[in-house]
Amino acid sequence: MSSRPLLCPTCDTYVRRRALPRGMRAFCPRCHSRIYDAPYCDMGGLMALALAALILYFPANLMPILEIDLVGNIRQTTVLHGAMVVMDQGFVLVGIAVLVAGVIAPLLLLLSILTQLVLLHFGIRRETVRWLLLHHPTLDQLSMIEIYMISFFVSVFKLVDIADLTYGWGTLCYILLFVLTFYVQYEYNRELMWQRYDETYGK
Repeated sequence: MSSRPLLCPTCDTYVRRRALPRGMRAFCPRCHSRIYDAPYCDMGGLMALALAALILYFPANLMPILEIDLVGNIRQTTVLHGAMVVMDQGFVLVGIAVLVAGVIAPLLLLLSILTQLVLLHFGIRRETVRWLLLHHPTLDQLSMIEIYMISFFVSVFKLVDIADLTYGWGTLCYILLFVLTFYVQYEYNRELMWQRYDETYGK
């Protein structure tokens, strides 16, 4: 990583960004607040995580994550079905929010990161990469797959005493998707991506 000027986000001290060993952190010499981290995995590792998450995305969202047997009445539910049920009950805005945060935004986030990595690797479509980098924070904030995970565990807690619950492959895929998406967001370094952008296309 080349040396670059940088301001401490806490006290605005001018420091120079330098290469760090993997997993290390840089702190401000004045206020000792954290300024930036070295990435834990390289671009190839990030691509592998994002690709694995994308593969799991489809079974996680399309396969039943829970089968409920309530006095002989058996129902299977998926993530999409859950959002639709909320909207059918009259909570349209809540259903749309669940659909966007738990289904649409995570998919767009993974596709965006994979597209950035591929285009940067081949050094093509400069404007596309720039547009994706500029809009990445929005997708990152909208993607809240943990909300559905929390609601899932709350539902299980409420139903476990009154119904027989069966977990399927969809449950496993969704939990793995949550874990992988978390690590993708953790490993993604926007500053590093902008630096790679400058190195690939020139300033």
